[in-house]
Amino acid sequence: MNLGVIPLEIMKIKREQTICVWAGVKPIKPEAGSKLGIAIDTIGKFPINGLRHQPEKGTNGWYIWCGDEFSNDEDFFSPLHVEHLKDYLPEVIEYLDLPPGYRFLIDGKNYEDVWYDEKILKV
Repeated sequence: MNLGVIPLEIMKIKREQTICVWAGVKPIKPEAGSKLGIAIDTIGKFPINGLRHQPEKGTNGWYIWCGDEFSNDEDFFSPLHVEHLKDYLPEVIEYLDLPPGYRFLIDGKNYEDVWYDEKILKV
């Protein structure tokens, strides 16, 4: 038995719960009109990944990309007002209330994961 592997059914969020209730955290909603970073060229790939830094200078801290490839290229992420995310990746809207320091992953095959990563807050 591999104790390092968590069964998938544990990672599935029950739909009668909000993501924040499931994760046991106080929600911090992005401010209206704030911007996030989205890797538009990756949309359509899986998994869908998101991480949240501290909000600053009109941003809400969210960076979202799809697929296994992440890039540090300056133009990998494009700014997008949070209200327009529903037009690109509506399936991630419910994750946006997670507080800074949180990440999520959705594989498109009924698997979801949410976790806290303190390193995000030190960048």
